[in-house]
This record gives sequence, C-alpha cells and structure tokens, in this order.
Amino acid sequence: MPVLLVIDDEPNVRFSIAQVFAGGTVTTFEADSAEEGLRLARDEAPDVILLDIRLGTRSGIDVFHELRQIDPKSLVVFITGHGTAETAIEAMRLGAIDYLVKPLDAERLRQVVNQAFEISRLMHVPALIEEPDRPTDNPDRLIGKSPAMQTVCKQIGRIAPQDINVLILGESGTGKELAARAIYHHSHRNQAPFLAINCAAIPESLLESELFGHERGAFTGADHRRIGKFEQCNGGTLFLDEVGDMSSVTQSKILRVVQEGHFERVGSNETLSSDVRIVAATNQNLETLIQQGRFRKDLFYRLRGVSLHLPPLRERREDIPELAHYFLFRFNRPLGASVHSISEAALDILQQYDWPGNVRELQSVIRECLITSAGPAILPESLPVELRRDETAESFVAEVPKLTDDEWTSLPRLVEGLMSGGGTCIYRSALDQFDRLLLSRVMRQTEGNQALAAEMLGISRPTLRSKLRTLGLSVQKSLVSNEAP
Repeated sequence: MPVLLVIDDEPNVRFSIAQVFAGGTVTTFEADSAEEGLRLARDEAPDVILLDIRLGTRSGIDVFHELRQIDPKSLVVFITGHGTAETAIEAMRLGAIDYLVKPLDAERLRQVVNQAFEISRLMHVPALIEEPDRPTDNPDRLIGKSPAMQTVCKQIGRIAPQDINVLILGESGTGKELAARAIYHHSHRNQAPFLAINCAAIPESLLESELFGHERGAFTGADHRRIGKFEQCNGGTLFLDEVGDMSSVTQSKILRVVQEGHFERVGSNETLSSDVRIVAATNQNLETLIQQGRFRKDLFYRLRGVSLHLPPLRERREDIPELAHYFLFRFNRPLGASVHSISEAALDILQQYDWPGNVRELQSVIRECLITSAGPAILPESLPVELRRDETAESFVAEVPKLTDDEWTSLPRLVEGLMSGGGTCIYRSALDQFDRLLLSRVMRQTEGNQALAAEMLGISRPTLRSKLRTLGLSVQKSLVSNEAP
C-alpha cells in the first residue's frame, strides 16, 4: 500500500487531504511541523510527501533539502498559497515533482498524488532482479530463461553503465518500458529521477508543454508556469515511448536538447539547460519513417547511441510457461481467486498460440482465466476461444502425400549420393529427409491430429509444429463428417 506523508501546520488542510485518501488504499501520516515531518520521513519511508511551502518559521525549501538527505529519491509535491507560487516553481527546479495551490481541489490533488505514487514505484522498485527460487508478486521482473531473453539481459548489463542514449525496438507489448527501467536502475543515474512519457498518448498541442514546460499565458488555459519533463528530470533518465509518433516540430526541439542540452519553455525566450539521458522506444520502423520524410535522420542517430531489440513472445515460446505461472501468482490474490496451477494441456495451447499482443496479451489472458475458472486449475476450456480454435475441430486432414515403399528407400540413396558427390552437411540433409518422411507418415496415420501425432512421436506439440513449419508440411483443418457422401 502506498504511503503518503502530509507536512502542513494547518489542521484543516491535513484533515481535508486525509479525507480525500480515506478508504484503505493509501496509508497517510500527518505532521504539523518540520521536525515531526522529518522524523516521519525517516521512520515511515513515504512514497510521496505533500509539503507546505511555509511551516511556521521554517521554509519548505529548507525542509525539502533535508528530506532529500534522508532519501534522495523522495518525491515531494509542494502545497502553496497564491502569493508563493513562484517559490514553489523554483523548488520544482530543484527536484520537486509538482505543486498545488490552496485551496486544494480534491480531484486535482488525487490526480497529482496518484501520478507521483506511480513515479515513485518506477523509481524505487528494481525492474531487473535475480531469478528467485519461488515466485514473487513483484510486477517489475524481466522474466525468461530463453536464449533470446538471456541475450537481452546481457545487453542491458552492458548498456546500463554507459551514459549514452538508448533506442529500444520491439513490437507492442514486449516490455519496452520495463527494459528502460532496468537500464535506469543499473545506471549511474539511479539516484536521480526517472520519468516516462508516452508520445502517442498525449495530443500534439500538449506534448511540447509536457516535455519543455510553458510560461503563464503562453496559450489559452496556461494560467500558471509549468515545469516540463526535461527540466524536472535534470540529472536523471527520461523515457520517451512511441517516439515515432512525434511531430517534426517536436522532433526538432528534442534534437536540440540531445545535441546541446538547451531548450526553452513554450512562450519563453529564456534558454534553459538540462542534463538528461534519453531512453527512447518505438514499435515502428524508424528507418522506413525516415524514407517517408516523417522522422528526422539526425534525431534517429542521436537517439540510437545504442539499440536494444526486444523479441516478440512467439520467438521465445519456451518462456511462456514461466510467464504464465508468474502472472497466475501475481494476480491470484488481488483478484480473490483460488487458482493454483495450469494444466499441461492448457500450457500446450498457450505455447502454440502466436501472441500478436505479446507479453501484455498473455498477462490479460491469465487475468481473464483467473476470473472465469471455476476450479483450482486453469484448464483448456478456461482459455479464450481464439486460443482454443485448434481444439474445436473434431479431427484434421493433413495435406501430406501417401508414402510409397520406394520413398522410404530414398534415404539411403540420398546419403550415398551426398557422400559420392563430396557433399557437406550430410547429417543435416539426411535428418531433414528422415523427419519429412516420418512426420508425413505419422500425420497421415493420425489424420492430422497434432496432439495424437506428438504423443506417438514422444515430442511436444510446439516442437511438432515447429518441425512441420520448417519442413513446409502444412496441415489443413477441417471437420470430419459422419454422414455418408
């Protein structure tokens, strides 16, 4: 449960804030003085601190510095009166996350604090940890023992200590933000802020303000100065997700920050500096966008100090059982479920599916299964219908030829021919021919029923499917009618 500390010498303000977060989802501590607030900050390790800009004779700025000495990652939201808003803005330049003007608006307060809770989680919970002996409910693990994921983890270990920009590539749902946070946590900037912004989720008219900030009156609705992500994140790491969706104007401004470290707030002529490591991500092909004139080539090379490619889930199917059990453990308690296992048949189906939505889709499927499963185990019938499509047919007809005796004797002739002709890779060629003959024979015997064929061969269904694809043996699904022709 997130912990909120309120440091304010006005009892009515503390009471109002406590009422907003009543209900058991947030643990709230209150302090009526700077000294009490500092003590609670040491003892309770709050995720977010609401700090009054004036505490009797003490300045909130001074208290802010002391809080940072207790925890360099502490997230502070200042509470200020109208007359001291500029002081709070200057405090944000020192590292505060936001400020709120009295009288407090309950909805705005909830929005800012909840956003700060999420940022605190991103900054404090490591995204890359050693594989434990038993499952944990930590939602921020990079999971997978497949060669593809081991390569990713090794690359992160090499990239993280180098203070260069990183471009993460991969399909939607492969875990690009998780990889970005792993890079942050293992970098030399891990005591400074980590902020994330989705360039595709924010309207273009607001994205520039989110990144660079704006001055009061810069546009309609700009009733106060705003500090942007580049300014807030000075010294830290900024994660720009979906950079392929940025406009050419925003790209130009980001290029200047990357090259020179300088920018201006919207509506200002004052040049500001920021030292930020950028980790960018996209599921688009930026080189294609460059050819289409939709992305700047110079920005592409600046962002791609080094690139990291995350494989789709279909290319690391051996990780699916571990991921599925991890999501089972993670969501069981929050959903009030009592599901303890996944049947082998259900796991088999999960491994056969191509997962166009990748890990995010698998997570959604397991969560749905926990809600719909009636027993203690996830069974094939618990899975969504699109995953069970292979199971709905009564039997299958394989598009493989009937083999003659002469074809069975072709294998020795193939080996003799390769040897006499001085061929290489004889073992691979002979093995492929044997697999083609054997799988064709078994698939016809089982009328294309892959489950039965895998059982006869003594291999798993994913292995069988992989071999069929490699050998170019297709299986056409069709219902077998019991009616006479």
